[in-house]
Amino acid sequence: MTGSVPSRHHEIADDLRQQITTGRIKPGERLPSEVGLAARYKVSTVTLRRALAVLQGEGLVEKIHGKGNYVRHPRHKIMYVGGWGTLDPWTAAEPTLRVTVRSTTVPASVHLTTLLKVPTGSPLAEYSCLSLEQGSPHGLARIYIPRDLAPAGVLDDDSVCREAATRFAVLGPSPATIRETVCARSPTPDEASALRIGSTAAVLAITRIAIDLTGRVIEAALLAFPGDRVDAVFTAHHVLNERPTQG
Repeated sequence: MTGSVPSRHHEIADDLRQQITTGRIKPGERLPSEVGLAARYKVSTVTLRRALAVLQGEGLVEKIHGKGNYVRHPRHKIMYVGGWGTLDPWTAAEPTLRVTVRSTTVPASVHLTTLLKVPTGSPLAEYSCLSLEQGSPHGLARIYIPRDLAPAGVLDDDSVCREAATRFAVLGPSPATIRETVCARSPTPDEASALRIGSTAAVLAITRIAIDLTGRVIEAALLAFPGDRVDAVFTAHHVLNERPTQG
């Protein structure tokens, strides 16, 4: 029984990967054009793009629309602290990291209706926070707050809420409870586009719900991080089994 023969695009990906990891192609360096690389390897541009997609999925290469393919700089990881519902202030404050924040008002979709327990179509304040390292996306947060609870001045440079937004933290009043659901999955098309990752790359997805003392859901946050760029730390508390003893 003979072994499988590596496909041509995997051979090309292996060769480019070796050049990147040995430093022949430097971090931040633009790769030759796709047409030029296809000619070099004597393949079609379709095959060449499949090879680049492998490297993009591994996080070695980043395709910037209108500019070309670039070798990524090595990424340090940021830390998400579960329970506090925020990026660790030490890693989030790295000088190479910055966060852009945009706000708008959107009607509650069916999914957000379920999370926030509000009628479909209810007005929500949406804050889109994108963490970047040396210009490349590092993490994405979409934070939703019922419009009547949305804090003022989130985008002001000296605002306390602005500082919270840069850490992907809860923006509204201090909640009584934070519930987080974590999973690893493929990115949605919007996430893949915003984070500039391949559709086959894994993301760490966190859905965070903040609840006040009355039981009202005051915020829902949808967070997504490329799996190779974040560590998530959760502290477990021992809970006694309080179920009644069977007689």
